[in-house]
Amino acid sequence: MTNLEPPPAGSPEEHGTPRKAAFAAWVGSALEYYDFFIYGSAAALIFPHVFFDESDPATATLQSLATFGVAYAARPLGAVVLGHVGDRSGRKKIMLFTLILMGVATFLIGCLPGRDQIGGLAPVLLVFLRVLQGLSAAGEQASAGSMSLEHAPDDRRGYFSSFTLSGTQFGQIVATLVFLPVAALPDEQLYSWGWRVPFWLSAVVTVLGYYIRRSVQETPVFTEAVAGGTVEKAPVAVLLREHWADVLRVMCAAVIATVSTVFTVWALNYATSDEMGLDKTVMLWVSITANTVALAALPLWATLSDRIGRRPVFLIGAVGSPVMMFVYLDAISSGSYTLIFLTGILTFGVVYSAANGIWPALYGEMFSARVRMSGMAIGTQIGFAVAGLAVASAAGIASPDGWLGLQGPTGVGIFTAVLCAVSALAVLTARETHRVPTRELGTRRGAGTREPVR
Repeated sequence: MTNLEPPPAGSPEEHGTPRKAAFAAWVGSALEYYDFFIYGSAAALIFPHVFFDESDPATATLQSLATFGVAYAARPLGAVVLGHVGDRSGRKKIMLFTLILMGVATFLIGCLPGRDQIGGLAPVLLVFLRVLQGLSAAGEQASAGSMSLEHAPDDRRGYFSSFTLSGTQFGQIVATLVFLPVAALPDEQLYSWGWRVPFWLSAVVTVLGYYIRRSVQETPVFTEAVAGGTVEKAPVAVLLREHWADVLRVMCAAVIATVSTVFTVWALNYATSDEMGLDKTVMLWVSITANTVALAALPLWATLSDRIGRRPVFLIGAVGSPVMMFVYLDAISSGSYTLIFLTGILTFGVVYSAANGIWPALYGEMFSARVRMSGMAIGTQIGFAVAGLAVASAAGIASPDGWLGLQGPTGVGIFTAVLCAVSALAVLTARETHRVPTRELGTRRGAGTREPVR
């Protein structure tokens, strides 16, 4: 049996494939997003001192947070290219490529000289490598999500595809844990060599991820398309012709990721700023604890979506997250660590997980297998680009002058709520697809049907 042949129906291999695919998605996403998220912690805590002009701390911080958003700005381009290749050549190839690209870029960031060594070239090189990280991330979740969704039983797609996001959360936990001892170093050691260690560890991460992912089989629906000669030559063109409304819908829905970027990057920077002066280590533990709770919440929300539908579960997260974000930012402003822990866990670990855990199924089910990777990649990455750039926007809003009449943490909360409202409205217009058989997803036969899965 070749790599492009699905296992025989009813065989033990077939029954084990959904779990194997979900595990590969989980491990690969965890390893890849470890790389991606250590940059977020470094951008908030380290890079203003290493790569930017410290004579103006506020500007240095704003510039550093903007480099975090640069990766998101690059992701739409990567989505078009990698989505096209994934729909033409298979999900597995993209899963391997993105892992290698992310690992190399992350390792090289750890090797960069700072501004004191090479002047203005340092932030330029930093931005270039951050762009490579963004190009990699553009194809990661779409390929992993497509792989786990297409291998899953019809009635458990939400559960199995949620492991892509569980992996992402675990990667963030590991990234933050690695930064704990680093952040505790004396400043001289921290800003010279200490911050580089988490980036160098990406070499180990890449090797482990590649070994696990190379053994996963291609999905049944893609192998059938190859065998039947129905693979699209220009999947992006077909996508924009036949699924343009769903692409737009995913783009708008995906901006809910603003909750994640504001929580993990901007709020961390705000809490540890001179204005608030909260302890770096404690705030990193808030992130670790919230993400640990999310590991349990994600599959539970996803399982619920397999029973009652994708839309109601997603809307719990889209409506509840901005409310909880106001509460969390107010807790930071109060300086009470007890309130910060409690509200941080509820905001990010529980409520946001309702939307975060089920979007791979919700978005992936909008498209047929012919264009699923392109649709998921392009739609999500444009929405995620808005979310990534929201960190710099939040920094501008929180500045003394504010933006657009908004100011301080309250302004950041309003800004987040507006983007969550866009996400909620987009999902309200979507079809409910949790009962549509996998092979009928994105087709006229599957559109809007609520027949039970057979």
